[in-house]
Amino acid sequence: MLETVKQKITRLIAAYETEKTERTRLSSELEQSKILNEIYRKRISELERQIDNLKLTEAFMGTGTDNSQAKNKIDSIIKEIDRCIALIQG
Repeated sequence: MLETVKQKITRLIAAYETEKTERTRLSSELEQSKILNEIYRKRISELERQIDNLKLTEAFMGTGTDNSQAKNKIDSIIKEIDRCIALIQG
């Protein structure tokens, strides 16, 4: 009876250590995934900004087929600048 209890305790400790190691590994993997996620989000934002800049450049060069979209973007930028100026002036 005592030997059976010892064996069960030994197996329980081994299972605990295995789960503890797995938890540590998964925590590390999650942290790495969070870091990669943030890197990818920043990259997406940068690429979207580059796309907007290219569209704006095309509008100024007259090579774009959708000038209304570029004009709307320019109007939006001007409104944002006007809003910032108004905030600065008080």
